[in-house]
Amino acid sequence: MTTSLPYHPFLIEQLKEPSYAALYLETHFELDEGEEIDPKLLRLALRHIVEALGEPKMTPEEVKQHYEKLDELLSQKGSYVIYYLGDWLKQLGLKLTVSVEQQPQESLENSPQPEEVLV
Repeated sequence: MTTSLPYHPFLIEQLKEPSYAALYLETHFELDEGEEIDPKLLRLALRHIVEALGEPKMTPEEVKQHYEKLDELLSQKGSYVIYYLGDWLKQLGLKLTVSVEQQPQESLENSPQPEEVLV
């Protein structure tokens, strides 16, 4: 009889690679059109990141404090939260960034080329 491997240990092992962890978080921050924010899902994703990246670098007490700081952070309102989240991620070896959204290929094909722009 074929058995499957538990997902959680596999996920945590993958998230130990910082570039994978960053991509994992990026997918949780991006919402599809009409999709609603799910704070519980974001909290779970961030807890997975702590488990993968924090536990090897931090003492058990520091990990506990990091989890508590996350809960406090996610319960706050206001513009300061983004700065606190950036600092929280920095302690795990990650950083918040903003990038230009890529345009769908179709709209790029129909957009004027630089040599076609008239002034």
